[in-house]
Amino acid sequence: MLKPATFSIVALDPKAKELGVAVQSKFLSVGSVVPWVQAGIGAIATQSWANTSYGPRGLELLHGGATPQEAINALVADDEHAQERQIGIVDAHGRSATYTGANCKEWAGGTHGINYAAQGNILAGAAVVESMVDAFEATKGHLADRLLAGLRAAQAAGGDRRGQQSAAIYVAKPGGGYGGFNDRYVDIRVDDHPRPIEELARILESHKLYFFKPLPHEVVPIDDRVGTEIAALLAQAGELPRGSAFDSHAREVFVAFMHRENLEDRVRDDGSVDVQTLEYLRAFRAR
Repeated sequence: MLKPATFSIVALDPKAKELGVAVQSKFLSVGSVVPWVQAGIGAIATQSWANTSYGPRGLELLHGGATPQEAINALVADDEHAQERQIGIVDAHGRSATYTGANCKEWAGGTHGINYAAQGNILAGAAVVESMVDAFEATKGHLADRLLAGLRAAQAAGGDRRGQQSAAIYVAKPGGGYGGFNDRYVDIRVDDHPRPIEELARILESHKLYFFKPLPHEVVPIDDRVGTEIAALLAQAGELPRGSAFDSHAREVFVAFMHRENLEDRVRDDGSVDVQTLEYLRAFRAR
């Protein structure tokens, strides 16, 4: 059995239909142990002498109609080491529950509310979990960003008493995976790093660039000013002759550039461009 000293948060974004888990631990590759998520069903974090069967079994119970509390009751009922386990569950309806066995190492505990459950063990104190929840609820944007904010706040409040080593974010949504073939919207992890949460933040920004669709407020029309800038940046990158206008040929070059740089999901045919692509092109020019 595995004993990652850990803090985690499971959460639902009901509007986006996203379910996710974020976790950090002084333990190698915590993302391979703690988070379990299924779109439309629920999100589970299993930790502290982690019984990894709680993940798939818990999701199966939720799928069968159990509430998060009922699922936890069933999981711990037939586990002879239940007093050493810790688990948090949220379902697709926003119902949640958390459980901390009496033998979990101090500080250990959790809290839950509508759309979330947060928990941890071998922590600096209760403020770690409280700060995680406060930051999650106060942060706007994608669920992954809100989960990351929770991890950062928990770490700032003292985090795992033993230190840092690994972290992960796992978010599922219907058709959210690459190409829309599965529900794996975000599945990123840092397995062994002195500052895993900050490294996770860096990877999340890359993931959002390559795999997230831009939000409406992040899209601008390619007017004369923007078109001139794009053409100039492509010229500085060696893609167009200097002085080129942003005409149909320049657009073809721009689209080819985006495909080559794995930005194909950001190609638009409505005469606009998102600001992240513009920033990428500006940074590419500066290499």
